Amino acid sequence: MNDIKEKISSRKVLVVIPTYNNEKTITSVIEQVKQYSDDILVVNDGSTDNTQTLINKTGVENISYFPNKGKGYAIRQSFKFARDNSYDYILTIDSDGQHYASDIPAFIDQIDDNNNPLIIGSRNLQADNMPQKNTFANKFSNFWFKVETGNTLSDTQSGFRLYPIKKVASKKYLSNRYEFEVEVIVRAAWDGVNVYNIPIKVFYPTKEERVSHFKPFKDFTRISILNTFLVLISLLYYYPCCFFRLMTKDNIKRFIKKNITHTSDSNNKIAASIGLGIFFGILPIWGYQMIAATFIAHILKLNKVLTLISANISLPPIIPFIIYGSFYMGALLLGLDTNVDLSNISFASLSHDMLQYIIGAVVLAIVSGGAVYALSLIILLLIRHKING
Repeated sequence: MNDIKEKISSRKVLVVIPTYNNEKTITSVIEQVKQYSDDILVVNDGSTDNTQTLINKTGVENISYFPNKGKGYAIRQSFKFARDNSYDYILTIDSDGQHYASDIPAFIDQIDDNNNPLIIGSRNLQADNMPQKNTFANKFSNFWFKVETGNTLSDTQSGFRLYPIKKVASKKYLSNRYEFEVEVIVRAAWDGVNVYNIPIKVFYPTKEERVSHFKPFKDFTRISILNTFLVLISLLYYYPCCFFRLMTKDNIKRFIKKNITHTSDSNNKIAASIGLGIFFGILPIWGYQMIAATFIAHILKLNKVLTLISANISLPPIIPFIIYGSFYMGALLLGLDTNVDLSNISFASLSHDMLQYIIGAVVLAIVSGGAVYALSLIILLLIRHKING
């Protein structure tokens, strides 16, 4: 055990145990962790039972405050402590006894081979006594993580994690409770941090013995609101930024060759993919345009990459022109004044003239998508015929 303790110390890893009313298990968890590390911090998140007295008896470093402020707040306090005390990583382990301290070395072994990773322990969701709500919530969270980052994880809700302090501690986060564990990994992935899973063991007591502070309605609602916000950011900022970072001369040439000039797809399929993307890029379903476009492209067996790229017509520099065109088209169709003043368009005016805007935007999307489809088809017939000829 001395070898692993020295390894943890040399890598500047602080093991953090956030806790709230876990008097039945906190002592056992601390004693198990002590076998692997001397660098331990317990964060008592406003416990009202005997938890603090039991922590004091173990002699470990601890932070305590009142009232309860949520697991996310507790972890953020440990970030601050770790940064102030020159730690490079924190390894969080839950205090309810579901995690095995014997898995700690598996996290530490990953540090040398990866550049400041954020590692999440992946639980066996088929384990005995695993609550069904946990399985559903994890699948739900995994889906939205993939939507928001483009990356796939098998477990996004496990509390057994290794955080790289320099990458995560300096940010201002929106959440303080369970949803924080979603926010922190999404934002780390956006920053280029290598976020991935490693397998861990897990123990769940029977329903009668289980202690859970998860409030299904409140916490699930908070997580859903956070995911809605993160999806909007990813679609309006993260994915467009990734797109432009890839817009080098060589990448553009490779993309055109792979998806347009030398693909086995027909001219009609390529043109339809581009036209569909333009249609959804203008359609007034802000925040869900990319998801809808990709889904329909999949159903129609079109080129999803071309559709997704074309849907990026709704980037911020072009949005005012789309809004202007939507208002103008709506005015034509409803017989209203077509002298639309772009400088006076605001959220207030959008709300007041919503019917005009929606009708105009839908028609503009159809017309633009159709026009781009036709133009693309003509260009493809000329270009590909010349290349193949």
